[in-house]
Parts: sequence; structure tokens; C-alpha cells
Amino acid sequence: MATSMVKGNPMKLMLQFAFPLLIGNLLQQTYNIIDAAIVGQTLGPEALASVGASSSVQFLVLGFCMGSCTGFSVPVAKYFGAGKLDKMRDYIFNGAALAVLIAAILTTLCSLLCAPILHLLSVPSDIFADAYAYQLVIFLGIPFSILYNYLSSILRAVGDSRTPFLFLAFSAILNIFLDLFCIIILHLGCAGAAIATISAQAISGLLCLFFISRKVKLLLPTKENRTLRKDAAQELLAMGIPTGLQFSITAIGSMVMQSANNGLGSVYVSAFTAAMKIKQFMMCPFDAISTAASVFCSQNLGAGQAKRIRQGLRQGVLVGVGYGAFAGVIMILFGLPLTKLFIVSSAFEAINASAKYLRCLGFFYWMLGILNVCRMVTQGLGYSGRAVFSGVMEMLARTIVCLGFVGAFGFTAICFADQAAWLAACCYIAPTCLYCVKKSTKMIADRGAK
Repeated sequence: MATSMVKGNPMKLMLQFAFPLLIGNLLQQTYNIIDAAIVGQTLGPEALASVGASSSVQFLVLGFCMGSCTGFSVPVAKYFGAGKLDKMRDYIFNGAALAVLIAAILTTLCSLLCAPILHLLSVPSDIFADAYAYQLVIFLGIPFSILYNYLSSILRAVGDSRTPFLFLAFSAILNIFLDLFCIIILHLGCAGAAIATISAQAISGLLCLFFISRKVKLLLPTKENRTLRKDAAQELLAMGIPTGLQFSITAIGSMVMQSANNGLGSVYVSAFTAAMKIKQFMMCPFDAISTAASVFCSQNLGAGQAKRIRQGLRQGVLVGVGYGAFAGVIMILFGLPLTKLFIVSSAFEAINASAKYLRCLGFFYWMLGILNVCRMVTQGLGYSGRAVFSGVMEMLARTIVCLGFVGAFGFTAICFADQAAWLAACCYIAPTCLYCVKKSTKMIADRGAK
């Protein structure tokens, strides 16, 4: 059901919105973790390394898809908050057309360039074949990823985070059985894990499409709305492309980081893969909190509620930092046993390296509360171009650490690359977000004076 966030207690509204989104994100990461656990425990650490050797390029491509879809939903949230439903539907149709175009371009390019990408990442020769099979299937499934992310972003833009969660929950459970079927019964190896993941995403997207067509008629473009409009496309691209690039630019730094780590050997590839699964799982609440703050501020921008925008930012950051401190303690104290979920107990060197990476992250994890909320609120207020530079700061910091220090300090430098990126991005995005809030407040005041 669509839910307006322009009236009522800001904290309560954001937490109500964030909770199903959080559970959905946790479920999504859970089936990613199950992928890794099944691969690592049944096929061995080399297969786990094959699945994880290209995770940064997946983030580069799929992050662009997710970011673009999120950006396309910002005008939808704004016009929904303003009560301009006919205009909202114009943007939904034009956003769908752009999403189809992006899916076609990315699927073609990425599939053709799969092997060169893996060579660029310095994937070790002993795991290259499995890494290629896994990555190619993921690339061929890009349209399904875009289908789910676009439709779920539209639902969230109008305040419905519960429905995407329910569909994701169903597909996550299905993915577990598909993993076991494809890997253990059909013996498809690493490619089987990718097939299971893509199948689950496809089902989530189709369920969202079915639900919107039957239950959320206000989101269905009418015949009058189904027209390609230059002004709508320009506004959507102005929001979607920078948001997508922000994800991708961040991923470039991660690719440099992963390439440097891959060069240390398959032991550290396995360690890094296991640690990244845990790190991504622990990041789910940040995504939920920051998305809730972004949608809240975007709707209230459309409704001309300047005070509520400031409240949304302040309370979102408070919740994010609090969670980050808690999650950091978990990673510091329990990094070793968590790692053993993915790596067989006999692989002592890989287990210890993964636990070390998690301990180093834990002391700085609270910074992500500031970074994610400020970045998403900046995007939600319509300043995607400014938010992109936080990704640039992350990329530069990771690149400097990896190129400048891995040669001398090895895996220890890898363990501190993320923290350097977060600090650099926070120094930029926090004051930028405050400036954008101030600018939006002035725009609302000027609009009210007319």
C-alpha cells in the first residue's frame, strides 16, 4: 500500500518504512551468504575464490543498475508527495523505458567483455574457468536484476517497503533450494550458484510486476501517460545516471582493491570473499536506514515541509551511527567464528586473514551511518550530481591505499583501504548534505512566498 510520509512522527515513519526494507536486505544477503557457504563447504575454497574473485565488478555493474533505478524513483516520490499523480505516472513510464534501454546495453557489453574483465582483475589462472562461468551467468541476468530493482524502487517511492520485502523473502527461500539443486543434484558447480541467484531475482521482479498491475492501480500509466517525453527523460537521467555512477565509481575503487588482493594469491582471495559476505550482510541496516531517510526527505520536499526534511536527516544519522557502533563490536568480537561459516576449518591461514580484515573494519564501521544517510538524503533532495563526488572520494582513497601500500604491507593494507575511503567520503558528503538541505529549505520558502 502507498503511504504518505508528509505527516506524523518522522522517526516512527522512517523506522516503519525501514523495517521491512531491512528484513528484505538481510534476506537478500542471506541467500548470497548461502551461495557462498554451499560453494565453500561443498566445492572447496578454490570454488569460493572463483565466486568472489569478481565481486567488485558485479558491484560495478549491478550497482549502476540499482543506483539508476533508485534515482529514477526520486521524481516519483517527489510528485507523489506533492499529490501530482498524473505527472508521477508519466515519470514511471519514461523511467521504465530508460530501464529497458540500460538493461539491453549493459547485458550485451558485459557478456562480450566478461573474459577481459577477469584478466583486468588479475584473477588467478587456477580459478579463472569457474570465475568466468559464474560471472557470465550473472551478466546474462542483468535484465532480471533491473526489473526487480526498478519496480521495488517505485513501490518504495510511494511508501510501500513491505511488498518488495515479501516477494524477496519468497525468492530467498526458493534460492536456497535452487542452490542445492543446481550445485549438489545437477553438479553445475559455480555456474549453478549463479543460475540460482538469477532465477530468484527474476521471480522477485515478476511478482512485483504482477502485484502492481493488480493491486496498485495508481502506479499504472494510462494511455495518456504512455508517451516518451523529453523533459521527463532528462529529469530522470539527471537523477538516475549520477546515482548509478556513484555506485559504479565506488566500485572502481573496490575493483582496484580486489585486483591488488587477487595478486596476493588464492588464500587471500578466499579470505577476502568470506569477509566481504559478512561485511555486506552487516551493511544491510545502513541501506534500509538511508533509503528511509531519502524517501522521507524526498516526499517532504514535494510537500514543502522544510522542518521535516531537517528532522529526517538528523534522526537518520543518529540511528545510522548507533547501529554502526553496535555492528562494529560484533565484527571485532565474532569475526573468526563468522568466517568459519564459509571456509573449512583446516584452512587456517584464510580464516585468520578474514577475521583480521573484519576486526580492522569494526573500529570504523560507525562512519557508514554518516556516509550512507547523508549521501542518500542528498540524492533524495535532487542533488545526485553532488552525491557522485562522495563515490569519487571513496575511489581515490581506495586506489591510493592499494597502489601505494599493498606492495609494502600486503594484506594489512587491504584491511585499511575501506576505512580510508569512508573517511574521505564523509569529509565531503556531510557538509555537502547540510548545504543541500539549506538550499532546499530556501527553495521551499521562496515557493511559499510567491
